[in-house]
Parts: sequence; C-alpha cells; structure tokens
Amino acid sequence: MNLDFNEDQEILRSSAKNFLEKECPKDLVREIEESKEGYSPEIWNKMIELGWTGIAFPEDYGGYGGDFMNLIVLMEEMGRNIIPSPFFSTVVLSGLTILEGGTEEQKKEYLEKIAVGEIIMSLALYEPNGSYNASGITVSATPKDDGYVINGTKMFVNDANIADYLLVVARTEDSDNPEEGVTIFLVEAKASGITCNKVPTMGLDNSCEVIFDNVSIPKANILGEAGKAWEVIQKSSEKAIMAKCAEMVGGAQASLDMTNAYAKERVQYKQPIGKFQVIQHYLADMMIKVGTSRNILYEVSWMVGQNIPCAMKVSAAKSWINEAYKFITERGVQIHGGIGTTRECDIGLYYRRAKTAELILGDTGHHLENIAQEIGL
Repeated sequence: MNLDFNEDQEILRSSAKNFLEKECPKDLVREIEESKEGYSPEIWNKMIELGWTGIAFPEDYGGYGGDFMNLIVLMEEMGRNIIPSPFFSTVVLSGLTILEGGTEEQKKEYLEKIAVGEIIMSLALYEPNGSYNASGITVSATPKDDGYVINGTKMFVNDANIADYLLVVARTEDSDNPEEGVTIFLVEAKASGITCNKVPTMGLDNSCEVIFDNVSIPKANILGEAGKAWEVIQKSSEKAIMAKCAEMVGGAQASLDMTNAYAKERVQYKQPIGKFQVIQHYLADMMIKVGTSRNILYEVSWMVGQNIPCAMKVSAAKSWINEAYKFITERGVQIHGGIGTTRECDIGLYYRRAKTAELILGDTGHHLENIAQEIGL
C-alpha cells in the first residue's frame, strides 16, 4: 500500500488550492450561502473548464480516467477552502451512482453530460423519517400503463432547486426484506407534479424538500434494474462517504490552521493566548485529530478505490471523522472566544459545516451500529 501522492495529484492539489483561494474568498462564500440559487454559476463554469466535473469517471464516459484518489485530493481542497457548489450532489452522489448501477447507455448519456458540465443532478434518497436504512424508503413508485407513478416526499436533497435531473430512490414493491423492491428513477427535476422547497439548515447547504404528486415516469427511466437499487446505493455510497470524509478533513485542517494563527496573534494578559497551557493542549488535541483523520482517510480511500471489501472501515472512517471535525471546530470557536460565534468570523463557517456534514450519508450512531453488526453483535 503506497499512500504517497504522485506528481499529477500534487499538481492537482496545488492548482485546486490556488484556484479556490483566489476565486472563492470567505466573503463570497457568505454571499453565495444567502443567495436563492445557493451556488455561483460563474465559479461553477470555471470548475467545469478545469475538468473537475470529469475527474471521477473513466475516459469511456467522457472523464479523465476515474482514479478515485484524484477525487479525494480535490474534495479535500474543496473542504479546506469551502466552496458552495453542486459538485458533491452532481459528480459524487449522482455520478458515482450512475457509474455503479446504470446501463451502458445510461452511463454514456448522463456521465458524459456531467463530465462536460451540461447538467446538474441530485440524489433524492432521504425521507422525513430520518432513516439511513432501506426500511426508510417509503416513497412509492406504482406501475401504471408503460411506466410508474411516484408519490411521496424526499428531504435534504441538496441542490434540487438548481438540478436538471433527480435520481429518485423509490419503493416499487413491498417485501419482507426491505432491501428488495427499491428502484432508482431518472427524473426531470422540473417535471409536472414535483414541488421543490428550500430547507433552512444550519449549514446553509442548499438543502431541499422535494414533493412528488403523481409524477409519471416511463420504464426507460429506471436506472439499471428495477427492484435491485439498494445494493447499488450501498456500493456507490462507500465512495461518496469517503469523498465527504475528504471534504471534512480539509475543513478540519483549515480550522486548525486559522485557530493556531489566531492563538499566536490574540493578546490577553499581556501575552498571546497560545502561551496558556489550556490553549496549547486544545490545539495539540486538534492537531492529533486532524492527523489521525487524514491517515484514516487515505488508507480507507485507497482500499475503496482498489475495490477491496471494507464496509466496516468505511463506517469507522465516517464515525471517527464526524466526531473529529465537530471537536476541532468546537475548540476552534472556543479559542476564538465571543467573535467565533459571529457570522463574520471564518471559524463559524466550518463549525456549521461540521454539524451538517455528520448527517450526510450516515451520522455517527448509524455507522457505529454498522460496525457493531460487522463484528457480530
């Protein structure tokens, strides 16, 4: 196992860091967060021109090889610099799901469109019941004529308000095994019967409620095989989880860096607050958690990229990094003091994201349950 990055990956890291620092300063981040669209079309188009939207896909589908570690490098820099964009919802959640479960024709059609930035997509997976398991899929897709009719509500669908297409995870048949009878549909986001409402979350992450009221979908819009979608979701989620973990580790590193700098500059009782032992120990703990999180990230991401079975390690990574990112940003706010709780202070941007990121693709409790099951408990 060689976890060193090659020359191309180091170039990618450096160019992404420079681009994001230049194009998306924190004042612009705040402005984008508060906008109706929740992203900047101008910056998004520049990301497309850089080829980022094709980084996760093989050349056969319009991408640049699909080396998974390249995606990890890029997501880490996105987390470090914070950029509100539809990248995760389009390229990671939707693109990797299509790559895992789509037919050859669907892969060629939709992945090529994602790779060139022609479409924005979103995965409609979660529901108001808050479950991460197959038993929580209650949105129904009922057969009618030569297609299906979808009814129900999906929650926390990131970027649904700006999406061209939704991947809707729905139940097409009841079964004693809830993992059976789940199907993914390719649905036009502005189709008749769809209502999209933005949800004001703590992370201001462009999250939406999507209501389906007798939405008619042809059979041709089934992604892959009907009734067999949960296995696809589980497999593609492993990659998506590690991509989200990379984003979180990047954010944790940025939080450590800015807090360390602040502790050296902020003077209290005639000396920098970093001279006080309690602050030193806080920062030492933060550094240890960042370093450990990065080691876990790279090891498990390499395994996922090599298609080595590692479901328990993926859950271990997500549960650890969930808690580490929250700890680091909480300590960061505490060290900044009262100003750390204000909208104007950058550490608050990361604190809010840490809280929101935990819930994406499984919170800590969910992944601890997965681990317990894997070890036979």
